[in-house]
Amino acid sequence: MWVITVYSKEHIRMFEFDIEREAREGLKKFQGCKILTEVIYYNDQQISEK
Repeated sequence: MWVITVYSKEHIRMFEFDIEREAREGLKKFQGCKILTEVIYYNDQQISEK
């Protein structure tokens, strides 16, 4: 899972994405201070199979 956190003067907003490509495209659209984070769960079988 990918999360974009956007900090502006009035709000802090978080947006979740399943695919990195979608998250990076979304990152271009937001205004303010932006942070892109990949969240990896220890029991995520897709990650552990790689």
